[in-house]
Amino acid sequence: MPDAPETKSTSISDAISQYLRMVERARSKATMLSYKNALGVFSQMLAGKKINTVETPIGQLDEDHFAKFIDHLNDYSNATEQLYLQAVKGFYLYLDSEKLLDINQSRLTVLIRQRARRPGKTLLQFPAEEIVTLLTKLSDVENLTASSGEDEDGRNVKLRAYRDKAFIITLAETGLRVHEACNLRRGSIDWNEGRAIITGKGNKEAVIRFTSRAMVAIKDYLAQRAELDGSSGKQLSSLPLFARHDKGAGKKVKPITTTTGRNIVEERVEQLLGKEMVGKITPHSFRHYFVTSTLQGTGNLAIARRLARHENIQVTDRYTHLSDEELDRAYYEVFEKNPRWKSKVPKENEDNEP
Repeated sequence: MPDAPETKSTSISDAISQYLRMVERARSKATMLSYKNALGVFSQMLAGKKINTVETPIGQLDEDHFAKFIDHLNDYSNATEQLYLQAVKGFYLYLDSEKLLDINQSRLTVLIRQRARRPGKTLLQFPAEEIVTLLTKLSDVENLTASSGEDEDGRNVKLRAYRDKAFIITLAETGLRVHEACNLRRGSIDWNEGRAIITGKGNKEAVIRFTSRAMVAIKDYLAQRAELDGSSGKQLSSLPLFARHDKGAGKKVKPITTTTGRNIVEERVEQLLGKEMVGKITPHSFRHYFVTSTLQGTGNLAIARRLARHENIQVTDRYTHLSDEELDRAYYEVFEKNPRWKSKVPKENEDNEP
């Protein structure tokens, strides 16, 4: 391998660069950036110990430096500490595998067990009832056009209202992360099955299910956008599912960014719930709503993890194996048969719900 260090005279800095190149090839961009930050903090710690990483050979590194790094992380959050330890431990194991350093791997494990803080269990809190209220008010798109921006023409105000309704319902009833929703294309969705195949966190493909309410909201939005899409000169399947409707976009069909996605949520939260709820409900709050709704509706942690596509699903899969039919049935029970938002709709309006 041309990238691999060949001798123990390789500097610590060069060895870190080689390791990060290996991580870049094997892991996601986000993981690569996290590991880069971790090794940067590790280098700073060494510099504080009068070790010049550019000049010092890698062979002078040992487990004691790893122990000092654990102590160095005391001022960081618990979650950051765990992530950085994983990255630097991976660096040590890389050095051992490349025969650049003789590492006692058992000692690394013992050092982490003895000196690192144990990850605490965080009780997730989010305004569930306010989210239900927001989703209920979203049922009537007129609630979104009542006080939209005065500097927009009527057409754009209407488009934004239909888009924002579809976007927020999609977040709440699919479990999509905000960047995943922003990246959806019209061609991503199987309109007959109410599904989409996406590439999610860690570059993993996953099946996303849409409720009938989400599908109706999306179709209503695209119907309002039909003229704009038709004049784009592009295949409909290639166009973004959620597009910009601002003066900067003009007549072009441009995808919304994650910043726009966050702004949509902030604007509609303020409009429908008041300023005091701004910042308390974020795009990720709807993912929490999705997971907890699934748990409350099924009582099955394995189903919730599968539908939410959590990274630790491999742990769950060692104990349970769920078929697509089981996931489809659980999804229907929670979000179609008796969705939480519907309980707040007055009886006389239920027949008018999409």
